[in-house]
Amino acid sequence: MPPAIRCTNLVKRYDGRPPVDAVRGLDLVVEAGECFGMLGPNGAGKTTTIEIIEGLLTATSGEVEVLGRHWGRHDQDIKQRIGISLQETRLSEKLTVRETLQLFRSFYRQGIEPAEAMREVSLEEKADVWVRKLSGGQKQRLAVACALVGDPELLFLDEPTTGLDPQSRRQLWDIIRSFRERGRTVLLTTHYMDEAERLCDRVAIVDRGKVIALGSPRELIASLGGEHVIDFSLLNHNGPLLDPAEFSRLPAVESARLDGSGYSLSATEPHLALPALLGFLKQRGCELSSLTTRHASLEDVFVTLAGRHLDDAEAQPS
Repeated sequence: MPPAIRCTNLVKRYDGRPPVDAVRGLDLVVEAGECFGMLGPNGAGKTTTIEIIEGLLTATSGEVEVLGRHWGRHDQDIKQRIGISLQETRLSEKLTVRETLQLFRSFYRQGIEPAEAMREVSLEEKADVWVRKLSGGQKQRLAVACALVGDPELLFLDEPTTGLDPQSRRQLWDIIRSFRERGRTVLLTTHYMDEAERLCDRVAIVDRGKVIALGSPRELIASLGGEHVIDFSLLNHNGPLLDPAEFSRLPAVESARLDGSGYSLSATEPHLALPALLGFLKQRGCELSSLTTRHASLEDVFVTLAGRHLDDAEAQPS
């Protein structure tokens, strides 16, 4: 079975003074039947990449294969086999939920009935409600139902839970899991690292138009060398900053770095690392201001590779 998606040396350049490369030689393979996540901050190139794969944008160069087909040669075939939920979906506010799904179902030669699509996203009770009267979470679920009504083999979800409350977010997670359990393929873009850890079989971390890490969430987190993170800051420390390399020599500490005004250690065994850390700080005459321990996450992978937090990356112009 061919991959669901294959991108080779993908480039997207926007003309200007100077020109802007939103995607810079990106390679990507998404296997059939997996939930694949593209992660990274806004401006990383995720949405541009997914819109090229969906056929909404034309690449400057490179090759894109979708379900063994190519845009420009097999357009109608691809469109009948994919479902798309864009980052922002504008639906007619004076149609009901049922009418909206009937409209989208008419675009496909085959698919599921609107009533079934409503059941998939738990909107049966809103069938005859106008779109404009739906809550934000309900509108987002309706957008996903519109992507499902053609019974696609491949589902694109671009930032599907941005701005949703926790309950609506978990409802969408259940929808994605259900689709995946039927052997279908999902390409999900998100900048929520916990979402990717829970949903995705594999992830690609994208920054500045390139894939900077690829693997399962567990594999990428394991690449840090330690499953646990110790974050701490010092109280009224007026002397020179301590060299993070000194902490790397402590028992069970795999790596250490400055993190804003504090420090972050990657550790394999916190019960060994913490006493050693406290003893070291006491020896150096340093007093703790704060100290927390937590499990390592995909955001820690991003910080290690990119040298900055996702929030810092979000604030930078793309």
